[in-house]
Amino acid sequence: MWRSLWRSIDRFSLQHFKHVINELQKIKVVDMHNRELVVDLLQSIVEIVTYGDRQDSQIFECFMEHQVLAEFVRVLKISKNSRIEAPLLQYLSIMIQNMDSEYAIYYCLSNDYVNNIITHPYKFDGGDLAQYYISFLRSVSNKINGDTLCLLVKVHGDAVVSFPLYSEALKFAQHGEKMIQTAIRALTLNIYNVSDDMVYQFITTPPVSSYFSDLIHNLKEQCTHLDNLVHALEEMGVNQRRKELLLKTDRILDDLYYLKDILCVGESRLSKVVTQNVLNLLLIPILHPLLHSRQSDGSNLSPITSLYIVSCLIQVIGGKSIVNYVAGVLLYPYMSLSVREAWEACLSSAFFSNFNDMEKSSCSTESEGAESVNGSPLHRHLPECRILDFILSDNHSLSLASLFLLLTLAESKDLEDVLASMVSLSAMQHGMVMEESILVKFMPQILNALLNVLASEPPTTVQIKWHTGWFLRKLLVFQGIRLDEHNFHLFNTSYERSCICVEKELDGCWFDHIMDVLRNEWASCKTALEESSQSKDPLFLLEFTICQITDGDATSSHVAWQRMVDVVKVFTIYSYQIFGKRCCIATFLHVLGNLSCSLFKFRARTLCFSHVFSMFSSAFTLDF
Repeated sequence: MWRSLWRSIDRFSLQHFKHVINELQKIKVVDMHNRELVVDLLQSIVEIVTYGDRQDSQIFECFMEHQVLAEFVRVLKISKNSRIEAPLLQYLSIMIQNMDSEYAIYYCLSNDYVNNIITHPYKFDGGDLAQYYISFLRSVSNKINGDTLCLLVKVHGDAVVSFPLYSEALKFAQHGEKMIQTAIRALTLNIYNVSDDMVYQFITTPPVSSYFSDLIHNLKEQCTHLDNLVHALEEMGVNQRRKELLLKTDRILDDLYYLKDILCVGESRLSKVVTQNVLNLLLIPILHPLLHSRQSDGSNLSPITSLYIVSCLIQVIGGKSIVNYVAGVLLYPYMSLSVREAWEACLSSAFFSNFNDMEKSSCSTESEGAESVNGSPLHRHLPECRILDFILSDNHSLSLASLFLLLTLAESKDLEDVLASMVSLSAMQHGMVMEESILVKFMPQILNALLNVLASEPPTTVQIKWHTGWFLRKLLVFQGIRLDEHNFHLFNTSYERSCICVEKELDGCWFDHIMDVLRNEWASCKTALEESSQSKDPLFLLEFTICQITDGDATSSHVAWQRMVDVVKVFTIYSYQIFGKRCCIATFLHVLGNLSCSLFKFRARTLCFSHVFSMFSSAFTLDF
């Protein structure tokens, strides 16, 4: 009998649960004196409910009978500077996250308890409360589906008039903390992926739809900051600028991939509002100043940054509307009359059904006197500068950036046939020369421009040569022809220069490592030169502007090492261009043999060079 008096309390029993609820109901005010007690009670309730959801249905019935969620709401209201909000939201998040029963989830989202907790007037004073609040919102969004979403919205007639979960979350959309931004985007995608017609109408109608325009405006600001960084010549060193460049481009890409995720939901109204905002607020303001000769007012991006952003848009977001709009603007000056007529007919097709709406929206922001010429939407945006003018310019960075955008468009699966015929690479590869293809028509000039980059004096940076080699090989493979005499002379001249540079390194302090570096760089070169335009990171377009050739300390071992690696990189590019995908081992080793002869002219070594040479030969037994 006495032993039973000392029996331990089962903390997960129904009896103990009722006791905890009763203790919580006795609380009339929450302050710093009883805060810890209230926190312990809330924790116990959540632990018992989570257990009961899986093990004991009577516990959750008790939870509903005593309307415990209403007690949570009451605790929030009676709190007086107790900072009880953060732990309360934390425990609620844990409880909702761990609920498996659809019945339990349905109950928790009903009766407006969750909405009352969401809309409670919290004081976000820079502490951890915002994190717990957003975590709670995300936990709720993870549990919504077609059956439970209706419990969180207020409807008047056939329209949603209030959706606290979504509206309150959007207030943190531009929060400075990355983790909160990520949670908000996950929450919105959870909502977008629930097919509910009234909710789609709510989120795509002003003023709620302003979220999408705000998102694009913020993205445009990031592009401006990126442009300022690219051209910040004196404010920071090269390495620091490269780190900052990676951070800023990562943020921009995060935004683009988020927009892509929204488009992948596949809901027509969502896709339309996102595409409209991307075109009107980002693409058109970036693309058209680039292609017009008028002076910049200082608000436009530089050509390099503009081409980078447009290339990222094509790669990441893509879609018929965006891809064909960009292609139409870039290629319009080169279209024959028949192609122009075919293209303008596409403007009324299904894939561009919202183009006229976007044109009207864009026109509304211009002066009333501005009118479209010949009735064509593209005539109003007809570029005064041509993309080939950029490709054939003396500015190497601008030339490669423009050509990259053109090749990215050429490989896009969303490009309409009428435009694909003008930049088709596959047609060239299979010998199907198309009269309309500007790549066919201007190929000699384009190849000459690339070879001039390789043969330029003073020499360009290794990065520019490396990527120029990618462009050159890509076009030569698809072109399937030999270089003409002039272009071959340019290539041969620059190749001979690279050989001379390698010979000089044979007398350097890192001579013993040249073969190892050459073997490694061959594999890297093969991978890099065979990369597709769609998978190639356009970040290299921006890196051109911060790459600088510096001799540094001539006696520095590190500088000497980097110089040797750079020389080998350039030599490898030329060698791969010469020998092709399936390298003739004997020919390539003959070239290296010539280098080995130069070695003994420059310096006598005790190292058995034939042994190193045989090791290097064995590395090329792989199938190239």
